[in-house]
Amino acid sequence: MTTLYGIKNCDTVKKARRWLDDQQIDYRFHDYRTDGLDLPLLRTFVDELGWEALLNTRGTTWRRLDEAQRAGITSADAAMALMLEMPAIIKRPLLCAPGKPMLLGFTGSSYELYFNEV
Repeated sequence: MTTLYGIKNCDTVKKARRWLDDQQIDYRFHDYRTDGLDLPLLRTFVDELGWEALLNTRGTTWRRLDEAQRAGITSADAAMALMLEMPAIIKRPLLCAPGKPMLLGFTGSSYELYFNEV
């Protein structure tokens, strides 16, 4: 089953969920805050997408970190520790469908291509 990962109050996640609902695509929503995030799941994300892609350095969670904390994120292990501690720092939404690569972020056109590839 297709799974959409994110945080329910994120505007971009809301847009992605609305798009999936409008297209009548069956999916499960996994909220990092309520459903949790563990190291094995996070490692699968990092292995496929890379920690640099997953780490949202443009959001408020990143900007609230002090300079020393930001400077300390120089490896996958450091980034994953931060993401486990603060899941809101993960770029979202993250879409995972069986037999397809993971898709990070949302635009209607990217989802259209993702679900209509032959």
